[in-house]
Amino acid sequence: MLFSRDLGIDLGTSNTIVCDKRGRVIINEPSVVAVDVKTKRVLATGNEAKSMIGRTPGSIIAVRPLQDGVIADFDMTSDMLRSFIYRSSKRSLFTRTRVVVSVPSGVTEVERRAVEDAVRSAGAQDVELIESPMAAALGAELPVYDAKGSMVVDIGGGTCDIAVVSLGGIAACKSIKTAGDALDAAIVDYMKKEHNMLIGSNTAEEIKLKLGSACPYDGEGAMEVRGRNLIDGLPKSVEITSQDIRFVLSEPISKITSAIRETLEVTLPELSADIIDSGIYLTGGTSALRGLAQLISEAARIDVHIPEQAELCVAKGTSVKLRRAR
Repeated sequence: MLFSRDLGIDLGTSNTIVCDKRGRVIINEPSVVAVDVKTKRVLATGNEAKSMIGRTPGSIIAVRPLQDGVIADFDMTSDMLRSFIYRSSKRSLFTRTRVVVSVPSGVTEVERRAVEDAVRSAGAQDVELIESPMAAALGAELPVYDAKGSMVVDIGGGTCDIAVVSLGGIAACKSIKTAGDALDAAIVDYMKKEHNMLIGSNTAEEIKLKLGSACPYDGEGAMEVRGRNLIDGLPKSVEITSQDIRFVLSEPISKITSAIRETLEVTLPELSADIIDSGIYLTGGTSALRGLAQLISEAARIDVHIPEQAELCVAKGTSVKLRRAR
């Protein structure tokens, strides 16, 4: 007799989250792999590998194998998943691994197959894919299977997935490659252009978390940023303010609000009426950006809600899918 271990995986560009079928988070670590260039051997994954970014010797590279929500390096993605699946639970020769994994709503059939193949290569026997906004809606405990429209905006690291769900399916959707990574890239670009200074992605993320906002907020401040001077190559530090970063983030955020409006414009009238009643639900790690919910609410003229543990909604939704598949 074969025993089954069931895992739900939110395979994100920035973070990979693994849940069991009860929705308990087993692993929540960065989607990063550290590899020895000469031997091609994986040295570290997750938190340990992320700490190596920008600090490795020439013989080691620390990379993110997923870009914009899809697989950029198949082998590294498989190695990373294999590590996460192995660490998730005990296994034996008599254990069959069943996985539900999320994918962005805008991926092609080739990209879907690449994810499925990578998960199988990592050791899973049964693999089922679920679109990220549907998983997010399940994780947020929305009435997905009712004859009622619910709107979810899942803003992760690589993609922003917007969907209107009803009767267990997606009635309208849009996926754009503007999300948390695009906000970080905008900060890196700003530091280059305005201060002739080069900073890494980890520093950009730290700036976003400390000062980033979509609207003015109480307690705005400033911070000192250290990096490399692009003119003479020497270390340099400058002070930047919350207002500076809000201006920098305004362009990528406007792309997100525009995509939400475009999705609403193609939504059936009856479903639109439901969304006006229930509001829009923001999920994903980037939903925590200060003032983002307020800005989207003003742009769409609809109430916006952020569920508890919004960054875990997709992962928890994959576990809901696991339980329903039984």
